[in-house]
Amino acid sequence: MSQVEQDIEMRLMARGYRADPSQRAAIKLLDKWLGSWLRERRVWLPAPKAGVYLWGGVGRGKSFVMDAFFAAAPLEAKRRVHFHAFVQGVLERLKQLTGQRNPLVLIASEIAADTQLLCFDEFHVHDIGDAMLLGRLLLQLVDQGVGVVATSNYAPQALCPNPLYRDRFKPTIEMIDRRFHIHHLDGDEDYRLNVEGGNVWGVLAQVAADAQADWVERRLQFDWSAERNVLVEVNHRPMKLRARQQATAWLDFEDLCRMPRSCGDFLWLSCTFKRLAITAVPTFDGEGIDVQQRFLNLIDILYDSGIELILITEEGPLALFTASAHMDYARTCSRLQQLRVLELESMDRINL
Repeated sequence: MSQVEQDIEMRLMARGYRADPSQRAAIKLLDKWLGSWLRERRVWLPAPKAGVYLWGGVGRGKSFVMDAFFAAAPLEAKRRVHFHAFVQGVLERLKQLTGQRNPLVLIASEIAADTQLLCFDEFHVHDIGDAMLLGRLLLQLVDQGVGVVATSNYAPQALCPNPLYRDRFKPTIEMIDRRFHIHHLDGDEDYRLNVEGGNVWGVLAQVAADAQADWVERRLQFDWSAERNVLVEVNHRPMKLRARQQATAWLDFEDLCRMPRSCGDFLWLSCTFKRLAITAVPTFDGEGIDVQQRFLNLIDILYDSGIELILITEEGPLALFTASAHMDYARTCSRLQQLRVLELESMDRINL
């Protein structure tokens, strides 16, 4: 076992996590790729694989393995990013480069100037604009020598399932197949629910609609200095906060997910507050796909940012989604299952 493999295993064990055979195979692949990639960058040899693409079902430990690998990689010029934050940052930089020739080449050069290793979590594309942007930028990054490790819930061939856009994204899929090691972390166990001590990041409260406002007031303990019904401008659009005080904010689902919100809006929330309460969360069976997608994006961003979330719904947690809900619900469900459930009548904490 190499030093990097040992380091990864020790880091996982320190978090109460023990790699299974599929994950150990992924660790070996990452270690082998990193060694050959670093070595072959220094000599005149055929171009090595550009990186490793890890995919598998929710809770298979992809992010755990990648984060441990990132920490163990003997490089200073390394960066770990999340899909939504990365895409938003690229979009902001594109605005700054308006009118310049080949802006994505410039952005890739800027990244390559101080990043040898880019670890990219939750790689997925449902919006064709994001898909085309990410595909072109990824090609530029690997052409400029940036090593990339990506995790995804999807096999490369399933990355862009919409048949209307698939042909346009096909070159990126073929590039990933050709230039990356592909590793499937198979298995049915959701390790997020079994890590010792759990990864509880908030609560989900089942509260009657007419009692939710009073419940939130008691839970958040707002005092006289709290600001009420605040209208703030986020990315040139108004956003209503039911209340805010210091690093805590209370919003309604209606304003967050039924309005034309972007991931940039959710990232602003994650950077501005440390605790968020969201009331009037509905069941999603009757909601449009746009509303569902915003909620899934919101949960992704808040989860990755370490925000304490208080989700308030009239229905029980298992009724929020059904089998007909959004294709990415499995990932969101796994994350919602890490919220403690509070029932109004007893307020006892139970497992979902």
